[in-house]
Amino acid sequence: MRIPVESYRLPNGLLVTLSEDHSAPIVAVNLWYHVGSANEREGRTGFAHLFEHMLFQGSEHVGANEHFELVQRAGGTLNGSTWLDRTNYYETVPSNHLATALWLEADRMGALLPAMTQEKLDTQRDVVKNERRWSVDNQPYGTWWERLPALCFPPEHPFHHSLIGSMEHLSEASLEDIAEFFRTWYSPDNAVLTIAGDFDPTEARALVAQYFGPIPRAAARPELPSFTVAPSFGGAQRAVFEDDVVLPRLFLAFRSPVFGSAEYYAASICGAILGSRRGSRLYRSLVREQEVAQEVSAFTYDLSKGSDLLVVDAMARPGVTLEQLEAAVGAEVDRLHRDGVTADELARALALIETDLIGALQSAGERADKLSQFATYFGDAALLNEQIDRYRAVTVEQVSAFARARLGADNRASLVYVPRAAGGSGAAGAVTPGVVEEVGA
Repeated sequence: MRIPVESYRLPNGLLVTLSEDHSAPIVAVNLWYHVGSANEREGRTGFAHLFEHMLFQGSEHVGANEHFELVQRAGGTLNGSTWLDRTNYYETVPSNHLATALWLEADRMGALLPAMTQEKLDTQRDVVKNERRWSVDNQPYGTWWERLPALCFPPEHPFHHSLIGSMEHLSEASLEDIAEFFRTWYSPDNAVLTIAGDFDPTEARALVAQYFGPIPRAAARPELPSFTVAPSFGGAQRAVFEDDVVLPRLFLAFRSPVFGSAEYYAASICGAILGSRRGSRLYRSLVREQEVAQEVSAFTYDLSKGSDLLVVDAMARPGVTLEQLEAAVGAEVDRLHRDGVTADELARALALIETDLIGALQSAGERADKLSQFATYFGDAALLNEQIDRYRAVTVEQVSAFARARLGADNRASLVYVPRAAGGSGAAGAVTPGVVEEVGA
């Protein structure tokens, strides 16, 4: 399946991608800014996510929460999200409301600061703090997605610190801090705009030029620290945390080739063979046969800088110790590392990946997001059309070579959660809870 893709740049640097599809009378507007938690200064963690909230608090010509009201009143949906190296905002609206969605995005890109107030900052800071309490601090295993990057990347690395930020840093955020963050990163030359769905290309181009064309480029942006890390950890690492949970849970991470690189596709397929759905090695062995896990999966972070992460997530069954869970996961990983994969496993993984990708491209919103992803990371949205062919070109030998190179004992980082009442006594190696242990480094 190949989708239509047309890209061009405005004089101010905004990269625009159009993908026409008249199968349904809807259109998706998707805006990616190449900024995430990796762009935050020391002592200012959580700014990228806090700023995502601030962008929904109105701009010079849009009142607080009016962005939501205008889109929803038109019968559309909208939201935003923040990740380690990007922030995105998106609307899906009936086709005749394309101009509304574009105008709203352009107004906050070009005219956010006049509407920014201390009251709005205080309100959204409290919202983000409550979000942290709800989804991280008071959620069983909720801290895993900030603790795992902290374990896998060194302290000076841009991916090391928490995406949602600390309570202390959020409390210290000033209005000028937020304004500086906006002026530095939220400009057309650091953004990608994608329009996908039912629209007229000539009209869309005119609207983009009208609304986004007058917005100026930003001044020079600061250079980020190096993202480069070694291809492996150089030794097994393990961190154990006591938490208010009932069952032990293991996150086992491996440094992996970055998203979009030639080696990435073998890594992605290896992850699918290891832990994608009920036909995967880990599910068959740990859930069905040994009955030591009640849930297990594997996935990649899809990071495009420095190093990606391939992660196994396994939750123990009631009555199963952490030691049993770790041993079972380790045995399957060791077998894959030693013996490689089969042609049947490769075929199954390819079928799953291809089905998921084609399914995603049927949705205007998901198609727009995928196009924005490739345009942001690689400057070429049309690379999306090459993904299935790149996966199909991967051989059994390449996947097995990846497993031999990257799944060994020198490239494993284990983040482990144990029930607080257990006192960590079930943890293999008797590691002190909350402390990282380097094994054989």
